[in-house]
Parts: sequence; structure tokens; C-alpha cells
Amino acid sequence: MPARSSSPIPAGLGHLADARPAEPGEQPQLLDRLAAVPDPRRAKGRRHPLAFILALAACAVLAGAKSLTAIAEWAADAPAAVLTALGTPNREPSGPTAPAEATVRRVLQRVDGDALDAAIGAWLNQKARRAKLTPGQLAQLAGHGVEWA
Repeated sequence: MPARSSSPIPAGLGHLADARPAEPGEQPQLLDRLAAVPDPRRAKGRRHPLAFILALAACAVLAGAKSLTAIAEWAADAPAAVLTALGTPNREPSGPTAPAEATVRRVLQRVDGDALDAAIGAWLNQKARRAKLTPGQLAQLAGHGVEWA
């Protein structure tokens, strides 16, 4: 039996591993869905919006990240254009910045997994309706046998 990762990816993000990349114009819809996930952090001191961190994590998973460390590394290497497209505030004189690894780790460990799963599931379901996928095809796309509501 393989060893379990000490930094597992939250369930909702794991469902994206087998999904096709978003088409132009679909990112804002995903960002809107992610913005509905409750932020577990206190309002004071937030530097990056939760939807931005979740979108970065989703992109990292789609690119093959399999741990929280890999997600943070992918985010740190993301070009400024990607950070901007995913909704980072541009407060730095040198341009947009990715969150620190500790921030990514804390946020992803504390985010409500059910809410994240529901947000990504709703987005996948919306994509499936547009593509006229059957529930079975959608479950395969999502990476498990549960149909999305």
C-alpha cells in the first residue's frame, strides 16, 4: 500500500485532475463559483482573495500538482498574466504576486471541503449541460461515481 501524502489535496480540487482545461470565457464562471466558498480566515490581514487562492490551486492540480507543496510551488512559478487573470490584486510595485506557501497551506487545510466540492461540482455541472454530457460522463469527468446535483 502506498504511503499517504502528508499534504493531501482537498477533495473538491482533486475532482479537477481529470477535467479538460477551461475554454475562454469559462474562467469567470469558475471564479464566481469559487467566490461563493466561505473564507475561513479573519477579515483583517487578508492579502489575497480566497477565490484567487482556490483558482491557483485548481490550476496547479490541473497541471499535475499532487500535494499542497506542489500547489504552492506552481503558484510561485505562475506568470504575472496568470495571476492577474485569476484575480489577484495588483498591490506590488513589481506586479501581481502569488501567496506564500504557508498561506496556500493554511487556506487549503481550513477551507470548507464540502463548500469547495459543491462550488466545483456546480461549475462542472454547468459545463456538462452546455456540452450535453450524461450524468455518467459527468461523474467520469469529475473523477468519481457521484452525480452532481
